[in-house]
Amino acid sequence: MPYNFAMPSQLSSGARRSDFASTQWSMVLAAKGDGASAAMAELCATYWRPLYAYIRRTGRSVEDAQDLTQSFFSLLLEKDHLQHVDPALGKFRAFLLACLKNFLTNDWRREHARKRGGGVYLVTIEDMTRAEDHYAAGLAMAQTPERVYERNWALALLERTTARLAAEFAAAGKGRVFDALKPYLTGDGDARYSQVAAELGISEVTVRVSVHRMRGRFRDLLQLEVAQTLPDAGDSKAVEEELRYLLTVL
Repeated sequence: MPYNFAMPSQLSSGARRSDFASTQWSMVLAAKGDGASAAMAELCATYWRPLYAYIRRTGRSVEDAQDLTQSFFSLLLEKDHLQHVDPALGKFRAFLLACLKNFLTNDWRREHARKRGGGVYLVTIEDMTRAEDHYAAGLAMAQTPERVYERNWALALLERTTARLAAEFAAAGKGRVFDALKPYLTGDGDARYSQVAAELGISEVTVRVSVHRMRGRFRDLLQLEVAQTLPDAGDSKAVEEELRYLLTVL
């Protein structure tokens, strides 16, 4: 999936450090206290699919992968496994995978089969089914479980960024504009700006300018999403390196 945008040499002015107040690490720390349910629910919503893909790639069946994914997040939520985490441990991506590997090694699911997450399902069956379809679509690529995890992590970041961008357009009353321009986030391809211009009732020049600005905003939001997974969200060099790496695994 070749995303067609220039790599920035540093965080843009729109990606200010103040935008980094809520990072994935801060969500983990929040999950230690009274905000545990809300924080863990958001983590699950964003990152369960890469974990599911990793579990499937290790050879587990669909049913086992679904149970293990649910149980893993339930364990983080119900137990005291987050009491000693420290953002200094490194990238959130690596931290979460290390936790999952430890969980699978300990085979927590069999030891607690009766509970199966205490009957609490953090991911819907419908979403799990869609995740399996997505996983199966990528089986043609011979990749290790770790590589599958990283690819799905990158896809999750791109989807989360796209959703944030769509929400911004919708809030500005431009949801229809976003739907028309969204295909051009991934490159021009057989761009027919004149057709889009006619559909939206604007000039072709305006369409081209809008696409350019949309890509720029997408780039800013993607930088923010990546920054939120790093120990120091304000380290522009680390953000760029992580972004470059994730784009290579797509």
